[in-house]
Amino acid sequence: MQKIVQQFQLSYTAISDVQDSHSSTVYKITLLHGEEVYLKIPYTKVKFERELEAYQLLQNRVATPKLIDYWQGDETCPGAFLLSSLKGAPLSVNTATPRTAYEVGKLHASLHEVIFTEQMEVHAIQNEFENWPDFIGRQFYSFAEDVQKVLTKQTVEQAIAQFERMKQGLPMPEGPSFVHMDFRPANIIVDGESVSGVIDFESVRFGATEVDFTKLKRDFLRFDAKLDAAYQEGYNSLRPLIDLNNVLPFYRFADAFNSIGWCVRRGIEKNQRFYEENHRLLHQLLR
Repeated sequence: MQKIVQQFQLSYTAISDVQDSHSSTVYKITLLHGEEVYLKIPYTKVKFERELEAYQLLQNRVATPKLIDYWQGDETCPGAFLLSSLKGAPLSVNTATPRTAYEVGKLHASLHEVIFTEQMEVHAIQNEFENWPDFIGRQFYSFAEDVQKVLTKQTVEQAIAQFERMKQGLPMPEGPSFVHMDFRPANIIVDGESVSGVIDFESVRFGATEVDFTKLKRDFLRFDAKLDAAYQEGYNSLRPLIDLNNVLPFYRFADAFNSIGWCVRRGIEKNQRFYEENHRLLHQLLR
């Protein structure tokens, strides 16, 4: 971290960890003149390149932090970003109002309004839409290799069978849109009832919008029908919202399974609470 601070030639008075960053390493830095900025070190070089491309693509289209500077990294570091601080705090169901949820809906729709075209100069952000069933299958079976280390063979086989059965019932996907892949409250910054922007683009793809609603529903919308209705109204103000009832059961199930695999890869002890939540949810969803 000190090496990267020197790389950006930062003079600061304080540095602190950002706790709710599940993948990357993020520091909050207070500069000498009082400005707060964020230093982000992605988990891998691929994630660095993907996020860099996302900031360049979304500029003037979607509310995001300003990319102040970046470093391409070296043999010891995959790269780093220096980002402006968005005003406010992460979205919370405890303080959100219908107006907030409406603005979150508009923000989400603005991401999905970024449609892939052949003229786009993107290389790190993959367009997975044309082979969407293969993409979600690759993700699921890749994590299955990790899940089988902690769940019984019978449970894993039951989950695989349910995945294949539910996948056959999905409607035609909508896209190819820019999908965040981790659109959850911790990555949405709000200031009062206003939305300041969205952060964390290391997992983004061009794909089907249906994949992008699961985590927001899981962590925010399901707790309050008024917030859910306001979110949908905000989304629909920019573009038509797909019928979530047709897709959320599948993606909710797949996300719980994949999240268990993610915890195994990154260390269950470090992600114990997240592991237990998804372990419990998976068993509720298995049928």
